[in-house]
Amino acid sequence: MRDDTLGVVLAGGLARRMGGGDKPLRRIGGRPILDHLLDRLRPQVPALVLNANGDPARFAAHGLPVIADTLPNHPGPLAGILAALEHAAAVHPDLPWVVSVTGDAPFIPGDLVARLHAAREDAGVPLACASSAGRTHPPIGLWPVALRAELRAALLAGERKIDRWTARHGCAEAAWPAAPHDPFFNANAPEDLAEAEIILRAAHAGFTS
Repeated sequence: MRDDTLGVVLAGGLARRMGGGDKPLRRIGGRPILDHLLDRLRPQVPALVLNANGDPARFAAHGLPVIADTLPNHPGPLAGILAALEHAAAVHPDLPWVVSVTGDAPFIPGDLVARLHAAREDAGVPLACASSAGRTHPPIGLWPVALRAELRAALLAGERKIDRWTARHGCAEAAWPAAPHDPFFNANAPEDLAEAEIILRAAHAGFTS
C-alpha cells in the first residue's frame, strides 16, 4: 500500500449508453460493479472517496464519503478529479497524491497505484495514467494535490479533455497486458455486463484450478 495516496472512484457520469442510472451499481456475479472495484483498490490506498452527483444516499451501503463535483453542469471526469484533489487538501493533508479510477471498471489491477507512481518517478513528471492494448485510459491516473489550482483554472477556462490538460504538465504511461483480459475493461453498455460476467467466471475458475 502507498500511504500517501487518496483513492477516488469517479461515478459522476450520466451513463447514457447504459440507459441512465449508476453504472457502479449494476451487478456482475451477483454484486455491484463497485464492490468488485473496491475489493481491488482498497488494499492499495489508506483512504477512499466516491465522486458522485445527486443524492449520496444511493451509495450509503458502501460506507464511503461521497463528494460531488465542485463545478456545475457536469463538466466531465476532470471535475471529479478536481473535487478529489480539493477534498484531499482539506480533509487528508497528509496525502499529497490522488489516484482516480472509473466506477465502471471492475477488474483494475492490484498493482495500479504502485506502478503509476513508479512510472511517474521514472519519467520525472508529476502525472501518470494507465494504458493497455496500446490505448491510454486518461481517467485512470495519478494526480498531485499541488496541481489543484491549475486544474480548477483550466476547467473554468473551458478545458474538458484529460489528456490535453495532462500533456501540459507531463504525464507518464504505465502499461498493462490485455491478456487474459483487459484489466481496464469498462462496462459502458448493457452488453458489456454479459462480457464482464464471462471475465469474472474465467477469473474465478483460474483461482480455483
